[in-house]
Amino acid sequence: MAGGQERVLRRRIRSVQSTRKITKAMELIAASRIVRAQARIAANRPFRDGMERILRQTAAADPTAAARLLGTPESPSHVGILAITGDRGLAGSYNSGVLRATERRVLEHRANGAEVTVWSVGRKATAYFRYRGIESADSFIGFTDRPEFADARYIAAVVAAPFAAGNIDLIEMVSTRFISAGIQRVGRRQLLPLPLPDTDHEEAPAPDAEESLEGYTEFEPEPEKLLLELAPRALEAEIFAALLEGAAAFFTAQQRAMAAATENADELVRTLTRVMNRARQDAITTEIMEIVGGAEALRQAKGA
Repeated sequence: MAGGQERVLRRRIRSVQSTRKITKAMELIAASRIVRAQARIAANRPFRDGMERILRQTAAADPTAAARLLGTPESPSHVGILAITGDRGLAGSYNSGVLRATERRVLEHRANGAEVTVWSVGRKATAYFRYRGIESADSFIGFTDRPEFADARYIAAVVAAPFAAGNIDLIEMVSTRFISAGIQRVGRRQLLPLPLPDTDHEEAPAPDAEESLEGYTEFEPEPEKLLLELAPRALEAEIFAALLEGAAAFFTAQQRAMAAATENADELVRTLTRVMNRARQDAITTEIMEIVGGAEALRQAKGA
């Protein structure tokens, strides 16, 4: 009985050790991809900040035209929500945090009497919304690990079409904000109408007085036409930044989850090894007792 238990424990230990090799490899791969994802965020930040600065200056030049593209509707009757998750799991609460926040937002808008249209990025969001009975107008999959600007441009075109047609009054985005390697937060951002500049980026400091332009600024074409050209570019830049932050946050969450899984595997191996050693000791003790008992029986039989 003890020998059979020992064999079972050996198989379990080998299985856990094999799993540990996989989790350790995934941890190292995710750690290496975090650095590249952070570099892409840093490389994209000047373009995003520059787009915001140009939009702010153009809106200040023509407040009447900007009022149609900027601001927040007070009581929208039809709302669109873009949820950005990952294509893969094994990343702790990365996907579930965005999905729960999106579902809560959908219920809030429906409670206020608004119709809600949902777009999902990532396979996890598509499967979750289908299971929860929330219909997705469109799904975008296959690029969340390494998004390109063309992906953001395509998403922006799909999302902006119903807004431009007047079918949707407000479009929001739910994604994971990558603040630093140790801080990632699920956040909600307004996409359309474009939020007022300097009110939607928590980590972006307000421009200094020295950086603001002084004097006369000439716009070509007119500010109204320029705003119509800048609005799609600003939307693409915002979605691309969210995709980059989401990729960095995914790899960070996956590295943390795989590190915890590796530690748990090590602890499980140690526990199973102790149990196996105890079973082996029990087997050895039983065998010794059987040998001693047999020898004693032979001695008594010989003496008789």
